[in-house]
Amino acid sequence: MKTIIKTVATVVLGINLVSCSFHKNKEQSMDTYEKGTFGYDMKYLSSKDSLVVLSDAKGQAQVIVSPKYQAKVFTSTVDGLHGKSLGYLKYEAFEAKVLSEHMNGYGGENRIWLGPEGGKFSIYFEPGAEQVYDNWHTPKPFDIEPWQVVSSDKQSVVLNKEMQVTNYQGTQLHVDVNRSIRILEPAQISSMLGIKPASNVKMVGYATDNSIRNKNDFEWTEKTGTICIWMLDMFNTAPRSLTIVPYNEGDNDKLGKIATTDYFGEIPADRLKIKDGVLYLRTDGKCRNKLGMNALRTKAIAANYDPDSERLTITTFDVDKEGTYLNQEWNPAKDPLTGDAMNAYNDGPLEDGSMMGPFLEVESASPAAFLKPGEMLHHKHNVFHFVGSAEELTPITKKLLGVSIDQINEALK
Repeated sequence: MKTIIKTVATVVLGINLVSCSFHKNKEQSMDTYEKGTFGYDMKYLSSKDSLVVLSDAKGQAQVIVSPKYQAKVFTSTVDGLHGKSLGYLKYEAFEAKVLSEHMNGYGGENRIWLGPEGGKFSIYFEPGAEQVYDNWHTPKPFDIEPWQVVSSDKQSVVLNKEMQVTNYQGTQLHVDVNRSIRILEPAQISSMLGIKPASNVKMVGYATDNSIRNKNDFEWTEKTGTICIWMLDMFNTAPRSLTIVPYNEGDNDKLGKIATTDYFGEIPADRLKIKDGVLYLRTDGKCRNKLGMNALRTKAIAANYDPDSERLTITTFDVDKEGTYLNQEWNPAKDPLTGDAMNAYNDGPLEDGSMMGPFLEVESASPAAFLKPGEMLHHKHNVFHFVGSAEELTPITKKLLGVSIDQINEALK
């Protein structure tokens, strides 16, 4: 069941200044680290913000968190500064002279937004506006405004942002948002996932706990409209990469359809396969499409695999099978209280030929936040990266996804 916690905790007034574990050498050029490495991205991002860098005990697994850029986990690595940077960054967005009125897509392999994006309760469209791209605007508190660091140490950080958002019905919601991020040691990763990776497998993992609190003097109801926590993981696309989503099999009348596959038009058959309890989506960045899965169908886990870089990414998240999930489709005529608990996205060209990325996303959402004043809703979302050979990764995929690496590679051939 959804956990609602009454709280009277006050916002911490004293904000700790966080010193990055990476110290810039002004005489050292960006060319010291090859583009695409964690070190390159750390140097680049440290010129934009005072970063928080989390590290495991050995120092090879690292995570970059940015207070200025909306508490995003920008990227991570399994192999130190010279290792591959595993998150998606759009450098052009940082250098843009003019901010986008729709969304400033800086990237980030894990970010917190609030939903719903579309529908009767949307907080991305002004009241009464047609829900089309020209009228779509990401609320500034999680698009361009900085967040505050409440506390931090070498392995964790807590950030906060108080904000007000107005929904499609004209209700102004006053929200206090907290977000904690904790890097995990290998033993913690193994324990959380119930796996025993081979000794040669390199890994990084982090857990996030995200919460919203109602700071209005009224209850959030179906009449006022409400929100949800929306987590989005953004990664680089690759020619042969696939998102893999195991699902609960069963009768559509009891569980609902396996997936919603027409968010941006029906997904072409050569890009999507649904078979034997597993869904596969091609994530090559060449065709814009999105799918969703409800709380009864999802197994609270999704993955992405790229055979060329030998990278397996696993995401796990909270699911309340008795909860009410908000519809995020851009259609206010649809029932706002029938929505998905997880989504997967593959970027591609827009109608005018332009492109936001390319990138891929794995997303999760909390149930609707029907909260009384002072009440809080939590949503946990975790990210794990494993790098190793197909043989080494197969025990992980079979345990967590029910299929081998060979089956994943063959899925959409």
